[in-house]
Amino acid sequence: MKATNERIIVFDTETTGMNMTGPHYEGHRIVEIGAVEIINRKLTGNSFHVYIRPDREIDPEAIDVHGITDEFLRDKPTYREIHDEFMAFIHGAELVAHNAPFDIGFMDYEFSKINASISKTEDICKVTDTLAMAKRLFPGKRNNLDVLCSRYGIDNSHRTLHGALLDAEILADVYLMMTGGQTSLALSAGSEESDTGTENAIRRLATGRKSLKIIRASADEIQAHEARLDIIAKKGDVMWRL
Repeated sequence: MKATNERIIVFDTETTGMNMTGPHYEGHRIVEIGAVEIINRKLTGNSFHVYIRPDREIDPEAIDVHGITDEFLRDKPTYREIHDEFMAFIHGAELVAHNAPFDIGFMDYEFSKINASISKTEDICKVTDTLAMAKRLFPGKRNNLDVLCSRYGIDNSHRTLHGALLDAEILADVYLMMTGGQTSLALSAGSEESDTGTENAIRRLATGRKSLKIIRASADEIQAHEARLDIIAKKGDVMWRL
């Protein structure tokens, strides 16, 4: 599966919990996968969403985060049952996740539970970690998804609990902003609904924004700015001059 820059799958997982020591995924399982598709910087409306029966109890701390209970998952498919469908959805795409090592660790663990010979995720798809990207863009600052939404002016007021599909939708908006802004959020032609016809399809309207007016600093303003940086520099390195 060769990843391309044209088709991107932004995804998120919810799990039964995680280990504080050793591999964070070992013994824990995925309970939800949510993923949305971007092609040529446009959300297409195609999505993948499934709840998964882990065949083990969910840690109470995890339930507090995502609200998914053991009772709710009793009639849901196992990961083995949805593996082929999930692989078909991400085939040939670049995978984008926030704190990707967390999600990829769980995915690879699920792969190994099916067959130890299945390739690891990074061997079949290019993986991009938006948390690592955010740390490069905003060094020394908090960079969780809620903070990034606030930083980029993205409305996530409907996010009370973590949910894989909702988080994937929000992260798609954040990713587009982080990589140059949302040049267009209009759906591709013929993609008003997802391939599966679910109600979870993302709908976006074209922004129709006019080009921003560029106001350049005057010579006096530049001089005052440099003088301020000189004062800051006395206390240490000035990141704007690095």
